[in-house]
Amino acid sequence: MKMVMAIIKPFKLDDVREALSEAGITGVTVTEVKGFGRQKGHTELYRGAEYVVDFLPKVKLEVAVTEDQVERVVEAIQKAAYSGKIGDGKIFVSALDQVIRIRTGELDADAL
Repeated sequence: MKMVMAIIKPFKLDDVREALSEAGITGVTVTEVKGFGRQKGHTELYRGAEYVVDFLPKVKLEVAVTEDQVERVVEAIQKAAYSGKIGDGKIFVSALDQVIRIRTGELDADAL
């Protein structure tokens, strides 16, 4: 089992959710986050005063999948989140040791 975590631009969330649904993924956790990478941040004007926004709004998706779904999920996220501009985000894939469904006690792939 793997945990696929992606940091994407907020306006791409619906496209990515739709792509994951088409890929057969039924569960996703979404968190609103802030951060920066190479995009660094930007300057905004508010009531005539200029200020720097260091942390940009992003969305973090977490999807727990079986080994055979990883490539399909990564590809779906990558295609749907792509805009070709800096700040499109990143995808991280890590091992998932154990999954337990609280309601039924099912383990691992059965719990997904």
